[in-house]
Amino acid sequence: MTEARFTGNFTQQEPIPEEAVAAAAQVLRSGRLHRYNVVAGEVPQAALLEREYADWQGVRYCLATTSGGTALQIALRAVGVRPGDRVLTNAFTLAPVPGAIHGVGGEPVLVEITADLVIDLDDLAAKARASGARVLMLSLMRGHLPDMDRLMDIAAAHGLTVIEDCAHTMGARWNGRLSGSFGAVGCFSTQTYKHLNSGEGGFLVSEDAGIMARAIVLSGSYMLYDRHGAAPDPAVFEGLRLEMPNLSARMDNLRAAILRPQLARLDDNIARWNRRHDALEDVLRSCPAIRLPERPAAALRVGSSIQFRLPGIDAEGAGRFLARTAARGVELKWFGAAQPAGYTSSHHSWRYMTPQDLPRTDAVLAELFDMRLPLTFSLADCRLIGAILVEEAAALAAAAAS
Repeated sequence: MTEARFTGNFTQQEPIPEEAVAAAAQVLRSGRLHRYNVVAGEVPQAALLEREYADWQGVRYCLATTSGGTALQIALRAVGVRPGDRVLTNAFTLAPVPGAIHGVGGEPVLVEITADLVIDLDDLAAKARASGARVLMLSLMRGHLPDMDRLMDIAAAHGLTVIEDCAHTMGARWNGRLSGSFGAVGCFSTQTYKHLNSGEGGFLVSEDAGIMARAIVLSGSYMLYDRHGAAPDPAVFEGLRLEMPNLSARMDNLRAAILRPQLARLDDNIARWNRRHDALEDVLRSCPAIRLPERPAAALRVGSSIQFRLPGIDAEGAGRFLARTAARGVELKWFGAAQPAGYTSSHHSWRYMTPQDLPRTDAVLAELFDMRLPLTFSLADCRLIGAILVEEAAALAAAAAS
């Protein structure tokens, strides 16, 4: 019998909506791409986007930035992190998160994760006590939400300011409350593989006027506060506008024009991602060899990717599994490799920081596989991918048993 093969593209995104293309063309024809280059009576696209994203997120203040990574660095500076300060973060995350901490001169203190791919709250409490850190950069890696109520209780008990890295959780919720609205700052990404696509870009949101004023100055406002769409009152800037360096991290009007029509479709696209994720997950749950993260009932995830473990797999078995699935057209990433491949680096590869002992995280990553789910996949595509993964995982388990 011929084995089924998937022929889709795991990095192919949907086209930018036509109304976004038209809006971008209008900005290009105007020549006024810089967010502060406006004519009398004109509201720049970047300011309109900030107001619309703040309204969508349900917050007072929003800053549009050049990337999610710059939003993280600005957030760290805006809450007062200084060179030498320790900053807590998840051990399972992507390299820009510890990179942002290192970029402001901080020292990352990595917290273990659980088998469900979320921060270990017991280890968080222990390391908050032991480290003396004042800030937690909570990486909501791959969209998995911990118990946010308990996490915020731990943060309050230990005097931690929480920055939420929501690059993978735009639209996710805990007990109905949007990700990014729990901590002092929420940071989002609009890089191509995230939930809005401007190639690169990001948002920083907050309810704190002082934090947002510092963030806007840090982004490179040139004191043009009135050209921001969701900024504090100008009086808030007066006491601190000369304290922050200009990091030139502003989003331009071209990217903002591309994003505004996408934001209008975001809720519908979240539902589409979750239908694809659920269709694939339903197939994977039929295989005893595959272990999926469990989600609390309070968590609403945005399923733009899927993760699973093959318990007990070793490096040789993982290599065979990756080769077999790739031969059948399914592109997986494995977080247990000794060397980084693409975005799948682990804390062992971040040699600019002090090495840390994280046995529980290492055990999880050794078994962990990851896959994108672009909206260009159909539900039938997702079921076919699931069937291929189940067949190959079951074959690998049977070979190991024999």
